[in-house]
Amino acid sequence: MGLSNPPWCKICGLTRIQDATQTVGCGANAIGLNFYPHSPRYIDVQTAQQLSAESIKVDADCQKVGLFVNPTASEVNDVIAQVTLDMLQFSGEESAEFCRSFGMPYLKAVKMQQGTQLETYEVEYPDAWALLLDTHDPNQAGGTGQVFDWGLWPKRSAKRLILAGGLSPENVASAVQQLAPFGVDVSSGVEGDDKGIKDSGRVRRFIQEAKNGGSN
Repeated sequence: MGLSNPPWCKICGLTRIQDATQTVGCGANAIGLNFYPHSPRYIDVQTAQQLSAESIKVDADCQKVGLFVNPTASEVNDVIAQVTLDMLQFSGEESAEFCRSFGMPYLKAVKMQQGTQLETYEVEYPDAWALLLDTHDPNQAGGTGQVFDWGLWPKRSAKRLILAGGLSPENVASAVQQLAPFGVDVSSGVEGDDKGIKDSGRVRRFIQEAKNGGSN
Protein backbone atom coordinates (compact mmCIF):
# COMPACT_ATOMS: atom_id res chain seq x y z
CA MET A 1 0.00 0.00 0.00
CA GLY A 2 1.37 3.39 -0.94
CA LEU A 3 1.39 6.43 1.28
CA SER A 4 -1.02 8.17 -1.08
CA ASN A 5 -3.85 5.95 0.17
CA PRO A 6 -5.45 7.00 3.45
CA PRO A 7 -5.62 4.06 5.86
CA TRP A 8 -8.74 2.24 6.93
CA CYS A 9 -9.54 3.45 10.46
CA LYS A 10 -11.22 1.34 13.14
CA ILE A 11 -12.20 2.69 16.55
CA CYS A 12 -12.61 -0.24 18.92
CA GLY A 13 -14.26 -0.81 22.27
CA LEU A 14 -17.28 1.47 21.97
CA THR A 15 -19.72 1.19 24.86
CA ARG A 16 -22.12 4.15 24.47
CA ILE A 17 -24.55 5.11 21.71
CA GLN A 18 -23.34 8.72 21.60
CA ASP A 19 -19.74 7.54 21.18
CA ALA A 20 -20.73 5.23 18.34
CA THR A 21 -22.70 7.86 16.42
CA GLN A 22 -20.01 10.52 16.91
CA THR A 23 -17.28 8.13 15.86
CA VAL A 24 -19.12 7.12 12.70
CA GLY A 25 -19.83 10.79 12.01
CA CYS A 26 -16.11 11.56 12.27
CA GLY A 27 -15.43 9.30 9.30
CA ALA A 28 -14.34 6.04 10.91
CA ASN A 29 -14.33 3.12 8.48
CA ALA A 30 -15.21 0.65 11.22
CA ILE A 31 -16.26 0.45 14.85
CA GLY A 32 -15.42 -2.41 17.17
CA LEU A 33 -17.93 -3.93 19.59
CA ASN A 34 -16.28 -5.99 22.31
CA PHE A 35 -17.92 -9.27 23.33
CA TYR A 36 -15.02 -10.48 25.52
CA PRO A 37 -16.48 -10.72 29.06
CA HIS A 38 -13.17 -10.03 30.79
CA SER A 39 -12.61 -6.73 28.97
CA PRO A 40 -13.50 -3.40 30.62
CA ARG A 41 -15.03 -2.52 27.23
CA TYR A 42 -17.32 -5.52 27.14
CA ILE A 43 -20.92 -4.85 26.11
CA ASP A 44 -23.91 -7.15 26.21
CA VAL A 45 -25.97 -8.10 23.19
CA GLN A 46 -28.72 -5.58 23.90
CA THR A 47 -26.26 -2.67 24.06
CA ALA A 48 -24.52 -3.91 20.93
CA GLN A 49 -27.86 -4.03 19.10
CA GLN A 50 -28.45 -0.38 19.95
CA LEU A 51 -24.95 0.74 18.98
CA SER A 52 -25.13 -1.09 15.67
CA ALA A 53 -28.59 0.21 14.79
CA GLU A 54 -27.77 3.82 15.65
CA SER A 55 -24.45 3.75 13.78
CA ILE A 56 -26.23 2.48 10.66
CA LYS A 57 -28.46 5.56 10.78
CA VAL A 58 -25.37 7.79 10.57
CA ASP A 59 -23.46 5.82 7.92
CA ALA A 60 -24.51 2.35 6.82
CA ASP A 61 -21.12 1.85 5.12
CA CYS A 62 -19.19 2.03 8.39
CA GLN A 63 -18.28 -1.58 9.18
CA LYS A 64 -19.41 -3.03 12.49
CA VAL A 65 -16.86 -5.50 13.85
CA GLY A 66 -17.61 -7.95 16.65
CA LEU A 67 -14.54 -8.75 18.78
CA PHE A 68 -14.16 -12.14 20.46
CA VAL A 69 -11.41 -13.86 22.45
CA ASN A 70 -11.47 -17.66 22.46
CA PRO A 71 -15.27 -17.88 22.31
CA THR A 72 -17.38 -20.96 21.79
CA ALA A 73 -19.17 -21.30 18.47
CA SER A 74 -22.51 -20.92 20.24
CA GLU A 75 -21.39 -17.63 21.80
CA VAL A 76 -20.48 -16.21 18.40
CA ASN A 77 -23.63 -17.53 16.77
CA ASP A 78 -25.76 -16.03 19.54
CA VAL A 79 -24.29 -12.58 18.86
CA ILE A 80 -24.53 -12.89 15.08
CA ALA A 81 -28.19 -13.85 15.36
CA GLN A 82 -29.04 -10.71 17.32
CA VAL A 83 -26.59 -7.97 16.32
CA THR A 84 -26.03 -6.58 12.83
CA LEU A 85 -22.31 -7.09 12.19
CA ASP A 86 -20.23 -6.87 9.02
CA MET A 87 -17.14 -8.63 10.27
CA LEU A 88 -15.75 -10.68 13.14
CA GLN A 89 -12.45 -10.16 14.95
CA PHE A 90 -10.72 -13.01 16.75
CA SER A 91 -8.06 -11.94 19.26
CA GLY A 92 -7.31 -15.23 20.97
CA GLU A 93 -5.89 -18.56 19.81
CA GLU A 94 -8.76 -19.39 17.46
CA SER A 95 -7.98 -21.73 14.58
CA ALA A 96 -8.52 -20.72 10.99
CA GLU A 97 -11.19 -23.40 10.71
CA PHE A 98 -13.07 -21.85 13.61
CA CYS A 99 -12.69 -18.29 12.30
CA ARG A 100 -14.09 -19.13 8.88
CA SER A 101 -16.87 -21.37 10.14
CA PHE A 102 -19.31 -18.47 10.58
CA GLY A 103 -19.34 -17.52 6.92
CA MET A 104 -18.37 -13.89 7.58
CA PRO A 105 -15.30 -11.79 6.82
CA TYR A 106 -12.90 -11.92 9.75
CA LEU A 107 -9.84 -10.24 11.20
CA LYS A 108 -7.22 -12.34 12.99
CA ALA A 109 -5.12 -10.64 15.63
CA VAL A 110 -1.41 -11.42 15.78
CA LYS A 111 0.45 -10.63 19.02
CA MET A 112 3.75 -9.12 17.99
CA GLN A 113 6.97 -9.87 19.85
CA GLN A 114 10.48 -10.95 19.02
CA GLY A 115 10.27 -14.24 17.17
CA THR A 116 6.70 -13.82 15.89
CA GLN A 117 6.56 -15.45 12.46
CA LEU A 118 3.98 -13.45 10.54
CA GLU A 119 4.43 -15.72 7.53
CA THR A 120 2.95 -18.56 9.58
CA TYR A 121 -0.25 -16.55 10.09
CA GLU A 122 -0.37 -15.56 6.43
CA VAL A 123 -0.33 -19.24 5.48
CA GLU A 124 -2.59 -20.45 8.28
CA TYR A 125 -5.27 -17.78 7.79
CA PRO A 126 -5.26 -17.28 4.01
CA ASP A 127 -8.90 -16.21 3.90
CA ALA A 128 -8.69 -13.62 6.69
CA TRP A 129 -9.96 -10.23 5.52
CA ALA A 130 -6.86 -8.80 7.23
CA LEU A 131 -4.33 -9.58 9.94
CA LEU A 132 -4.35 -7.18 12.89
CA LEU A 133 -0.88 -6.75 14.39
CA ASP A 134 -1.16 -5.89 18.08
CA THR A 135 1.07 -5.67 21.13
CA HIS A 136 1.82 -8.94 22.90
CA ASP A 137 0.73 -8.93 26.54
CA PRO A 138 0.44 -12.24 28.41
CA ASN A 139 -2.23 -10.76 30.68
CA GLN A 140 -4.36 -8.84 28.19
CA ALA A 141 -5.97 -9.73 24.87
CA GLY A 142 -5.79 -6.15 23.59
CA GLY A 143 -6.42 -2.59 24.67
CA THR A 144 -3.02 -2.48 26.36
CA GLY A 145 -2.21 1.07 25.30
CA GLN A 146 1.34 -0.13 24.59
CA VAL A 147 3.21 0.14 21.29
CA PHE A 148 5.09 -2.89 20.03
CA ASP A 149 8.47 -2.59 18.32
CA TRP A 150 7.61 -1.22 14.88
CA GLY A 151 10.86 -2.72 13.68
CA LEU A 152 8.96 -6.03 13.65
CA TRP A 153 6.58 -4.68 11.00
CA PRO A 154 7.09 -6.70 7.80
CA LYS A 155 8.52 -4.98 4.75
CA ARG A 156 5.95 -6.72 2.56
CA SER A 157 2.99 -9.00 2.95
CA ALA A 158 0.44 -10.62 0.71
CA LYS A 159 -2.23 -9.79 3.32
CA ARG A 160 -3.88 -6.57 4.39
CA LEU A 161 -2.15 -5.57 7.64
CA ILE A 162 -3.78 -3.43 10.31
CA LEU A 163 -1.62 -1.73 12.93
CA ALA A 164 -2.86 -1.76 16.53
CA GLY A 165 -1.32 -1.33 19.95
CA GLY A 166 -0.65 1.99 21.65
CA LEU A 167 -1.81 4.22 18.81
CA SER A 168 -3.06 7.72 19.59
CA PRO A 169 -3.70 11.04 17.84
CA GLU A 170 -0.13 11.94 18.79
CA ASN A 171 1.65 9.07 17.01
CA VAL A 172 -0.68 7.70 14.33
CA ALA A 173 0.48 10.01 11.54
CA SER A 174 4.09 8.97 12.16
CA ALA A 175 3.03 5.31 12.19
CA VAL A 176 1.23 5.64 8.87
CA GLN A 177 4.18 7.43 7.28
CA GLN A 178 6.72 4.88 8.54
CA LEU A 179 4.84 1.63 8.02
CA ALA A 180 2.15 2.35 5.40
CA PRO A 181 -0.34 -0.10 6.95
CA PHE A 182 -3.58 -0.97 5.20
CA GLY A 183 -5.37 0.18 8.34
CA VAL A 184 -5.04 1.41 11.92
CA ASP A 185 -6.98 0.37 15.01
CA VAL A 186 -7.29 2.28 18.29
CA SER A 187 -9.11 1.83 21.58
CA SER A 188 -7.49 3.26 24.72
CA GLY A 189 -5.65 5.97 22.76
CA VAL A 190 -8.88 7.89 22.18
CA GLU A 191 -10.17 7.58 25.74
CA GLY A 192 -9.76 9.66 28.86
CA ASP A 193 -9.51 8.12 32.32
CA ASP A 194 -12.56 5.88 31.92
CA LYS A 195 -12.03 2.79 29.80
CA GLY A 196 -14.68 2.40 27.13
CA ILE A 197 -15.68 6.08 27.20
CA LYS A 198 -14.41 7.70 24.03
CA ASP A 199 -13.26 11.32 23.84
CA SER A 200 -14.92 12.64 20.68
CA GLY A 201 -12.20 15.24 20.18
CA ARG A 202 -9.47 12.61 20.32
CA VAL A 203 -11.45 10.32 17.99
CA ARG A 204 -11.77 13.13 15.44
CA ARG A 205 -8.09 14.02 15.73
CA PHE A 206 -7.02 10.39 15.43
CA ILE A 207 -8.95 9.89 12.20
CA GLN A 208 -7.72 13.20 10.77
CA GLU A 209 -4.11 12.48 11.68
CA ALA A 210 -4.31 8.96 10.27
CA LYS A 211 -5.86 10.05 7.00
CA ASN A 212 -3.62 13.11 6.59
CA GLY A 213 -0.54 11.21 7.69
CA GLY A 214 -1.10 8.83 4.82
CA SER A 215 -1.16 11.56 2.19
CA ASN A 216 1.77 13.76 3.18
